Amino acid sequence: MNRYLNVLILFIVLVTVINAQSPTPNDWYYGNPGEGFNGISMRKAYAEFLKGKQTQTVIVAVIDSGIDVEHEDLKDNIWVNPGEIPGNGIDDDKNGYIDDVNGWNFIGGPDGKNVGPDSYEATRVYGMLKYKFENAVEAKLNKKQKVEFEIYTRAKQTVEKEIEKAKGSLNQLDAVEQKVMGSLDALATALGNKSLNVENLESIDISGNQQLTMAKAIATQYMQNADIQGIDELKLTIKDEINLDRKSSQDKLDYAYNLDFDPRKTIVKDNYKDVNERIYGNNDVEGPDALHGTHVGGIIGAVRNNDLGMDGVAPNVKLMSVRAVPDGDERDKDVANAIRYAVDNGASIINMSFGKGFGTHKQLVDDAVKYAESKDVLLVHAAGNSGQNNDTTPNFPHATFEKKAGFLFFKKIKKAKNWIEVGALNYKDGEDAPAPFSNYGAKEVDIFAPGMKIYSTLPNNEYAPLQGTSMAAPVVAGVAATIRAVYPRLTAVQVKEAILMSVTPLKQEVKLPGSKTDKVNFSKLSVTGGTVNLDQALQYASKMPGKKKVKEVKA
Repeated sequence: MNRYLNVLILFIVLVTVINAQSPTPNDWYYGNPGEGFNGISMRKAYAEFLKGKQTQTVIVAVIDSGIDVEHEDLKDNIWVNPGEIPGNGIDDDKNGYIDDVNGWNFIGGPDGKNVGPDSYEATRVYGMLKYKFENAVEAKLNKKQKVEFEIYTRAKQTVEKEIEKAKGSLNQLDAVEQKVMGSLDALATALGNKSLNVENLESIDISGNQQLTMAKAIATQYMQNADIQGIDELKLTIKDEINLDRKSSQDKLDYAYNLDFDPRKTIVKDNYKDVNERIYGNNDVEGPDALHGTHVGGIIGAVRNNDLGMDGVAPNVKLMSVRAVPDGDERDKDVANAIRYAVDNGASIINMSFGKGFGTHKQLVDDAVKYAESKDVLLVHAAGNSGQNNDTTPNFPHATFEKKAGFLFFKKIKKAKNWIEVGALNYKDGEDAPAPFSNYGAKEVDIFAPGMKIYSTLPNNEYAPLQGTSMAAPVVAGVAATIRAVYPRLTAVQVKEAILMSVTPLKQEVKLPGSKTDKVNFSKLSVTGGTVNLDQALQYASKMPGKKKVKEVKA
């Protein structure tokens, strides 16, 4: 049987199996561990520990793709800059950013335009070093050059491999579309003037006919999940779905791995080579696609108990939107400036649900992290979705400070004390407890948190489940915000301690993320060997002496 036909039939079987499974509840992680799911004891914390507790407002910055600040379940919890008068075109609070009412956008331009797609960092590294090493002979390079050459080679291999994968996916999709449309044409011929319905499908003799066998399976599956009126409508529906997949692969060729694509020059118009430049961008904190950031924001701080959508983890929070993540890899200059902006404007927790395999200006980000540490700000970062060991394969940015000793060559020194690295927990238990895509690391990943089928806010007052370590990090950020709301005298380092020392330990043998065959004890996947628990973290925090002076936060 043709391999593309195999792919399609496998897809149909998988969809059927998934639809037959009992649905996972949207609030699966609200409960206690062992109550059907590995929850974070959120219901218990609110029903018991937090009942009647006074809380102080906590500002959480979400460095991401942007947030829909008008969302019905978020708007009441969106940070408003108290020193800025909206829309007057004046920098009222003299912080350098004009009309930054709800945050700032570091990937926007002075004319209001915004970066949508951007390249991946591997592409930028390959492009930066290509002139230098394209015709280099490794044996003739000195020690420093060899380090750069190794990075160049790794970036080049990554880009070329991904380009070939994207081209292969497009070819495969073309072949699948041809097969599917041919089979549906055959089905249309077999039906003749009859309507497309279950009864007429059952009346068709498909014995020995591969085209009709596949077409019947496809039509039956789609008719179970949508109101399909005829073959033409079915064909259009499938073409639209294939085109969505096709766009994903084509975007990789046009933008992500295109050495010649650079939206920075024509949109942001900053002096990109000046890594110390701080004032650029615009005040559009939503941007062209705020899906990711809106979802992250909802996990942390969707309005609780308002009978809309879902409840955020934190009770008294204001969400600051700092846009620095495009459809592609974030740039270190923007990340560093986003951290500094959040710190300078009152955020005490920063969520960073992004990451990449290369870091061109790691020290620039390190300096911003150190600045946040000096201002007692906690950083929560997603570990990544490559199913890799972060102990051996770096995921940028990360908590280890590195001293620059040449272009892209670093010497390790120490770790940031105000940083929590988060892996993703599955809604399943047992050997499937870690999300199969999650990065891990006994040294570099601190803790796991729910990260699959996480129901949260989407732009335009919508809601949906998404998955990734991007969803796990804001669960932890929400726990941190809750602790700081109840115990404002605790430092960022103390809040981190409360979270990491109160985990729900998991000790069973599990499937190693990223591997189809290897297994490992869950306790070996992170520093703590466990998952975040809100109630236990609050209990731990309640016994800690506060070390900082507190002043009321203006929200």
